[in-house]
Amino acid sequence: MTDVLIAGSGPTGLTLACDLARRGVGVRVLERRPAPHRESRGKTLHPSSLDVFGQLGVAERMTDIGTEGLVFRKYFDGAHVNDTAYDEALFVGQWQVEEVLRDRLAELGVHVEYGARIAGITEDAAGVTVEPADGRPIRAAYLAGCDGGRSTTRKLLGIPFEGSTEEAELMVLGDVTAAGLSREFWHQWFTSDGGVMLLCPIPGTETFQLQASRELDERGEPLPPSLESFQRLFDRHARVPGIRLAEPTWLSAWRVNVRMATRIREGRTFLAGDAAHVHPIAGGLGMNTGIQDAAALGRTLAAALSGPAGEDVLDAYEAERLPVAAELLADTSRRMDQVLAAVREPGNGVEAGLG
Repeated sequence: MTDVLIAGSGPTGLTLACDLARRGVGVRVLERRPAPHRESRGKTLHPSSLDVFGQLGVAERMTDIGTEGLVFRKYFDGAHVNDTAYDEALFVGQWQVEEVLRDRLAELGVHVEYGARIAGITEDAAGVTVEPADGRPIRAAYLAGCDGGRSTTRKLLGIPFEGSTEEAELMVLGDVTAAGLSREFWHQWFTSDGGVMLLCPIPGTETFQLQASRELDERGEPLPPSLESFQRLFDRHARVPGIRLAEPTWLSAWRVNVRMATRIREGRTFLAGDAAHVHPIAGGLGMNTGIQDAAALGRTLAAALSGPAGEDVLDAYEAERLPVAAELLADTSRRMDQVLAAVREPGNGVEAGLG
C-alpha cells in the first residue's frame, strides 16, 4: 500500500507529489492523459509559488526558463498607446512548469503513470482503494484529487460543485507562432467595438499564447477555435499587415466558471486545485492557488502520516483552504469585471486585474 495516491499530474498534483516525496512519503501519481501536454494554459508564477518551489529545490530552474519584467504593449483601434512593465510575476508556460516538476519528481524516484483513468473509489478504516479503468486496484492510505475542473475524483465522491457557468463562451485561446512580431512584449489589442486580441510570448519557444474575443457566425453562434478563425480575429483587431499566425499546437475556448466544492475532504480523500475551485482568469491566480493548495495539503498529509492521524490533523487542510477558495471566487470575479470595464478606455490592459 502506498502512502498517498495522487490523481492528476498538473502543477497541483506534481507540486504535492514533489513535496511529499522529498519528505520520504511513498507517492504514486496517476494521469488519465496518455502523455504530457505542451499547452501554455496558466502562464504566470507569483512570488508565493516561487517560495513553494524554492522548498522543492526548483525555483531557480523556473526562473532560468521564465521571463521576469515582461512589458505589456497596449493598442487601441490598431494604434500603439503605451507600454507598461510588469515585474510582479514570472511568465512561463504551464507545460514548462510541469516539465520542471516532473524532472524533480523523477530525481526523487517517482514517475507519472499515464493512461490511468480512475473508475471507482472505496474507503475503509485502513485506507482507500482506487479502481483504475484498466488495471488492478490500488491501495493507499490517502487519495488526493488534483484532476482538474472536471475532476473524476470529485464526481465519484458525489461532492457538489456549486456556483455558476456562463452559457456563452467569452474567448478563444491557443498557442501559435507569429513570425515578424516582436517577442519582447505581451501585445494587447483592444478595439472600441469591444474586440480583444492578446498575444503573449512563451519564453524559450517561438510560440505566443493567443487570447481573443470569440468569432460569431452569421447566426450569432460562436465559431469553434481554428487557425483560420484566429487569423481573421487578428486581422480585425490587431490590424497589423503581414503577420501570419501559424503552427497551432493548442486550440481551446473559455467561458466563465465560478464554482467551488462544498467540501474538500471526504474521509481519506482530499481535493486540490481546479478540482476544488474554478474561477475567472483575471489576475492569473488559478495555477498559483493550486500550488498553494498542494503545499497546504502536503503539510496535512505529512503530519497525518508521521503521527496520530486525528481528525483535527486531517481537518486542518479544509479549514485552511476552503475559506481561501471562497475568497478566490469573489476576488477573481471582481477582477474580471475591472478588466472588462478598464479595456474600454485606450491605454488600459490586463494589468487592471492584477492589482
